[in-house]
Amino acid sequence: MKKFAGVLWRFLLFFVGWLVLVSLIPVPECKNPAVWRFVAELIPFLAMSGISYLFWFLEKKNLPMCFPGNFRKGCAIGTAGGILWLLAAFLVMAVLGVLKIEGYEPVPMLWLWFLSVFLNTVMQELLVRGYLYQMIKKNYHLSAAVLFTSCLFTLLHGGAFEAGLLPVLNVFSMSVFMSLVLEYTQSLTAPILMHFFWNCGGAVILGGVSLAEDYPHVFSVNFSGSEILSGGMCKMEGSIVVFLFNVLSAVFFAWRIYSSRKDAIVS
Repeated sequence: MKKFAGVLWRFLLFFVGWLVLVSLIPVPECKNPAVWRFVAELIPFLAMSGISYLFWFLEKKNLPMCFPGNFRKGCAIGTAGGILWLLAAFLVMAVLGVLKIEGYEPVPMLWLWFLSVFLNTVMQELLVRGYLYQMIKKNYHLSAAVLFTSCLFTLLHGGAFEAGLLPVLNVFSMSVFMSLVLEYTQSLTAPILMHFFWNCGGAVILGGVSLAEDYPHVFSVNFSGSEILSGGMCKMEGSIVVFLFNVLSAVFFAWRIYSSRKDAIVS
């Protein structure tokens, strides 16, 4: 009970502390939407980075933050995995006829929108798979860390609950998948890059993944047909195609973790 109280207390201090920091710093007015969005993402990113370092320091650096960790392995798997993940889901949905590109619209300062997505992604990964994840893993078990942080990640994407069961399962399974990628690579760089490519390509390029409403999308994509395949109003995030890819990817990385640990014991 004492251990649980300690973990709960640290979680509340960390999470509420971050929320307070973000609320204390207003986003300045700006006529350029790309610049405004960048600043709006920069504030929670800096707050999360600062509070993560503070708690890590208070733990006397006994928690492995895994950032950057095995940087080369993380970059390679994160980049390749993120592109393959998005591309596979896109191609399958296109072949099934539930996704069709209908137009193209140039987006001013596209690079800054990409950078904003990256800041948002790093902030989310530090929140879900940074200090909290490692703290719970150290005090309990890997499965407890994955389950708790995936539930937290799902709750933070509250819009999925309004859309139905499949979008919720997609968000939850995606978080489990990212946690297993972290465990396999021992580098937070990998889930950051995978998550970034998914959000950047799926949202800013295709408009099939939900981010803040003011994010533009380069292509006009029509999602139609069976809702279980097309995702309906949730688009890619509500499609069973994405859910199956999430589950299969999670199983693959779980197998790779098991195999690598088994080989380590044998050797």
